[in-house]
Amino acid sequence: MSIYNSIGQQYSKTRVPDIRIVNKLIDLLNLPKGSIIADIGAGTGGYSLALANKGFIVNAVEPSVVMQKQAVEHQQIKWLTGYAENLPLPDQSVDGVVSILATHHFSHLEKAFQQMHRIIRDGAIILLNFDIRLAQKIWLYDYFPFLWEDALRFLPLNEQVNLIQQSNTKRRVEAIPFLLPYDLSDLFAAAGWRRPELYLQAEVRAGISSFALANQDLVEQGVKLLAADLSSREWTKKYGELRNLTEIDIGYRFIRATLDN
Repeated sequence: MSIYNSIGQQYSKTRVPDIRIVNKLIDLLNLPKGSIIADIGAGTGGYSLALANKGFIVNAVEPSVVMQKQAVEHQQIKWLTGYAENLPLPDQSVDGVVSILATHHFSHLEKAFQQMHRIIRDGAIILLNFDIRLAQKIWLYDYFPFLWEDALRFLPLNEQVNLIQQSNTKRRVEAIPFLLPYDLSDLFAAAGWRRPELYLQAEVRAGISSFALANQDLVEQGVKLLAADLSSREWTKKYGELRNLTEIDIGYRFIRATLDN
């Protein structure tokens, strides 16, 4: 049973696809309209819908029925209940594969990557992942240190790249930095780096798995401290220079695996 059956009840309200991520996916896929894309760990289907609206045919694979029920229907999206480690799709049945901030929920990364290679023809595999080891330690972790500890459990990016490479040596794998804009619509873990007030909202925290699955006493401690520091302007005194930035590198990367021609 997917954890999102319990924590994903209002997910679609705060995890609204960001057009810049959508455009980058399309750019990296480099496929004509009408191509078939598999979206692995599709969640409530926000990015599947965005790709379908841009003219692609999408197979959205998601284990959580709760998440699927929040999806907007589209004639070019087919929903499939399944896990990344055992994709319910035939061999060489899709032109491209995407997976957006989902691989940290996969139970066996190597199997998941092997499955992606199995179902794809000769197009690209595009993942959006993150590795906090690659970036500065921002203020968020001062208030919620469990987020840092949680993220350190994720496989380092270079090891993820190696796993993809090992599961198909014919593909060239590259990591492309994604600088987070200050006004992201998809409110994932670090999206509020310049908008600390967002983390005071229970609905926003509920859409971020590392908050939703954490010890709620620790979450509440952090929320109270953050609220107090925002009220007293202590946060501004410590971190206010962030307000001058429009984007920041916090370790998010697109991974692209393409066949060498």
